[in-house]
Amino acid sequence: MLDRTETNKVLSKFTKYVVSQSRANLTRKNKNVKGKLYDSIKGESVTSKNSIGIYFEMEDYGAYQDSGVKGKSSGNSLNTFKQGGFRFGSGTGEKGGLTKGINQWVKDRRFQFKDRENGKFLSYEQTAFIITRSIWQKGIKPTRFFSKPFEVGFERLPDELVEAYGLDVEKLLKETTFKK
Repeated sequence: MLDRTETNKVLSKFTKYVVSQSRANLTRKNKNVKGKLYDSIKGESVTSKNSIGIYFEMEDYGAYQDSGVKGKSSGNSLNTFKQGGFRFGSGTGEKGGLTKGINQWVKDRRFQFKDRENGKFLSYEQTAFIITRSIWQKGIKPTRFFSKPFEVGFERLPDELVEAYGLDVEKLLKETTFKK
């Protein structure tokens, strides 16, 4: 039976790299407000007799942060770059979900716009409404906080994996040769 110790090491190294770099990117890009997305990013590698699997998980909204979301108005600058298959106004999301999320975001960051006329701070709700309307129209720019480290790690993975698997096979051959 093939011992996949070396293969497991390489796969584990890959998942740890992707998770740590994704978390670092969130922090670096100032997207780590409460730490909920940061803490939810996990990776696991699994090898069995006939397969190898790599699994990643995170909060659902992480996919939107990573890939971006196309806004309702497609003629603006945020939508000129490649974005994922996400778009506002598709009717598939929770009704009012964006508004609730932005309201909470504004309160967590204690963020308020000022009224141009009198210089007074707008309420959190007013600030959230302005931001929500802008996001709805323009979309969310992709951060690629997860996909970039995945791609970089995956580019190195095939060579390292072939080498590690070769070492595992070599161990098996040595064990079976010496047993005879």
